[in-house]
Amino acid sequence: MRPLLWLTAALLAVTTATACGTGGGGGETGPGSTQAATPPDDQLDLDAVVTVRMILEPVSLNPFSTSGVAVDQLLLDNVYEGLVSVVDGEVVPRLASSWEVSPDGLGYTFTLVDGATFHDGSPVTSADVVWSLRQQIAPGSTALRAAEFASVAGVSAPDATTVKVDLKQRDTFLLWNLTQRGGIVYKQGTDFAALDAKDNGSGPYTISAWNRGADITLTRFDGYWGAKPKNSKVVLRYIPEANAANNAQTTGQTDVQTAADATLLQPFQGNPGFTVYKGTTTDKFTLALNNKRAPFDNPDVRHAFRKAINKDDVIAAYGAGIKIGGPVPPQDPWHTDLTGVDAHDPAAARELLAKAGQSNLAVTLDIPNVYPRAIADVLVSNLKEVGVTLTVRQVEFPTWLTRVFTNHDYELSVVNHAEARDIGNYAKPDYYFGYDNKQVQADYAAARTAASDGERDELLRKVAKRASDDAATDWLFLNETRTVVRAGVYGVPTAETTNRFPVSGIAVGT
Repeated sequence: MRPLLWLTAALLAVTTATACGTGGGGGETGPGSTQAATPPDDQLDLDAVVTVRMILEPVSLNPFSTSGVAVDQLLLDNVYEGLVSVVDGEVVPRLASSWEVSPDGLGYTFTLVDGATFHDGSPVTSADVVWSLRQQIAPGSTALRAAEFASVAGVSAPDATTVKVDLKQRDTFLLWNLTQRGGIVYKQGTDFAALDAKDNGSGPYTISAWNRGADITLTRFDGYWGAKPKNSKVVLRYIPEANAANNAQTTGQTDVQTAADATLLQPFQGNPGFTVYKGTTTDKFTLALNNKRAPFDNPDVRHAFRKAINKDDVIAAYGAGIKIGGPVPPQDPWHTDLTGVDAHDPAAARELLAKAGQSNLAVTLDIPNVYPRAIADVLVSNLKEVGVTLTVRQVEFPTWLTRVFTNHDYELSVVNHAEARDIGNYAKPDYYFGYDNKQVQADYAAARTAASDGERDELLRKVAKRASDDAATDWLFLNETRTVVRAGVYGVPTAETTNRFPVSGIAVGT
C-alpha cells in the first residue's frame, strides 16, 4: 500500500498541500479548486479547537509495524516526521533542509534542519536518523516498510547534522519511500511497543488523548521547530456511519467532515453554513481475487469476474468515483488508460465461467463494515446475472486485517487501497493477492534501478498492463472524496487525504 506528502522548509506543506476551502459557499467545488485564502493571524483564533470527522480509527499508535492507512493519516507530518515529505505529489524537505545525490545515484547526503527537537525536548540529530533507518534495514526487521529499503547498503553520520545513505544499486523510489512510514525519524533507542502509551515524535502535535472507539486528540507542541500550527488542538472523531457523520456536522459537533457520503450531501448543498469540496485521491477500491485459492487460481475465472462487474453501477451506488482498469491512478507519472481491459460483458463472463467448469459458482466476499453495503449489493446483483452466488460477510476492520491481509484466508475481498504509488504490491508473490508473475517482478525490480525516471515509468506501465491483463485483482473505481467544511474554517486538506491528513494549517476565523 502506498506513500506521499511534504513541507517546504517545513512551513508550506500544510496550506499548499491541502487544496481546501473555507465555509461560506454552500455549493460543491471541483478538483483543484481552493478555499478562500486563510486570513492573517490577527483575524484567527489561534487557540481554537477543531473537530474533524474521520472514518477509520487506527488499531495502534505504533507506526513502525502496524498495518492500516489510518495510522499514516493520523501520524504522518502531524506527530512524526521524516527527512522528506510530500506535497502535491512532489518530494519536499522536512527534517532535512536539503539533499544531494551522487552522480552514480548510489549515495544520498542529507543536511538536517536547525533546531528540530523531539517532544521530550531532546534534539533531533543525525544519530537518531541513522538509528531509525537501521531499524528498517536490520536483518529480520519487523518494520512494516522494511522491504522498501532493501536497496540500502548502509547509513552513516559524518557529523551531527549530516546523514549519508549508501545504496547497493540505484533506487528510483528511495526518496518517495522516505516520505512514508519507513522514513520516520525516531529518537534513538525508542521502544516501539510503548508508543501506544506515549508518542515521541518531532512533529507539530502530540497525542494528548485516545478514547478508543471514539476520538483521538492532537495537541499543539509549543516547542515545534517549524511553523506554529494555526490551532491549539484537533480532535479526530471516528464516526464510520454516514448519517451519524452528517448529523454531527449539521449540529456543530464537528467542523470538518472528511469522506462525506456523496449520496447524502443534501443538508449541505445550497446551505451558506457549509461548503462541499471534491478532491482527488489515490484510493483504489479493489476487489481482491485470491490467486492462490480455487477457483481464482484459474485466470479464466478472474477475467470472468472482472467482465461480470459493471463499474458504472458500483460508482453510482457509492456516489463518486472514476473507472481506472488497473492499479495506477492518473496522478502517477506511469499511468496509462486500462479501462478497456475486461470491460463489462456479462455474456463473455458466462462463457469464461463455463470454460472453467464453474457455471454454478458460490463464493464469499469479505468486506470491512466501514464501507457502504451498496458496493457489495451491486457485486451480488452483477454476479448473479452470470450465475454466481455471492455471500457477503461484513467484518470489523481489525478482523479484516487479520483474516484477509495477514492470513490470506479469503476468496474475494473489497478494500480501499489508499496508499499512493503502491504498484509494487503486484511484484510481491507473498502479498495477500497471491499474484505471482515473474515478468512483473523482473520489470518492477528493473524500474527501481532504472537510469532515469522515463525508463522507470515505461517499465511500470508494463507492470500495470500485465497485472490488468492477468486480472490479478479487479479495480472497482478510484474514489473522488467529498469534504464538508463549516463556514469560517480555513486550510482544510481536501485532496489525497486518506493516507495523510496534515492538520496544522486548519484555522478558525474570529
